[in-house]
Amino acid sequence: MDIRRVVVAICLILAGLLYSAWVAEFFLDTGLDPTTSFLSELDARDQPYREFFSTADVVTGSLMIVAAVLGFFATARRRLVVTGWVASGIFGIATIADAKLPLECVAADDPSCPIEPSGLFPQLHHLHALTSTIAVFAIFTVMIAFTLAAFRYEPYPLLRTLGVAVLAVTTLATAWLLIADNLPGDHGLGVAQRVQVGGMSAYLVVLGCALRLGACPSPPPNSTGPR
Repeated sequence: MDIRRVVVAICLILAGLLYSAWVAEFFLDTGLDPTTSFLSELDARDQPYREFFSTADVVTGSLMIVAAVLGFFATARRRLVVTGWVASGIFGIATIADAKLPLECVAADDPSCPIEPSGLFPQLHHLHALTSTIAVFAIFTVMIAFTLAAFRYEPYPLLRTLGVAVLAVTTLATAWLLIADNLPGDHGLGVAQRVQVGGMSAYLVVLGCALRLGACPSPPPNSTGPR
């Protein structure tokens, strides 16, 4: 196997594990309720374990950028695969930006902290919201692109089975999050987001394992396989 594929697989698996660093909240006294708080609050500027969670995000993003660059050159130049790698790079950049542009405070801990930015286009008033949105869209693009690629032309059976299951769970959790966010009450928003992010982390691990265990040599440049 191409050494670049091995490195990409390792980067993806490590990124998936580090992106789930939020589970440490169950062993740390963060003061936040996992059922109602959002993960971004863990590394807000006023939180005691900000450096830990922020560093995990920065390393995750860096690993994803490395995986995206190496993966682009180490795998077939097919439309869905290329889309997946480009989205992986965007996800990495957005995740690093997320860590570098944190929430200023947590409303549950600081009464003076605004719950939401005011005015039109709140994403423009709070860059963290914008980078988070980009990261979510990017990782979903990664998941969808590689899953479709597995069915269309790549021999990655793990993505056609476990990958599909993880994508389905993540999609349901995202739907739960989006719907509940527009209803009165909290409806376990914190739980929904943790299931969502947990699914994203799991998919990166599955993708890395699929690339390591189920990949075949890239076709020659003039290959006429499906695109």
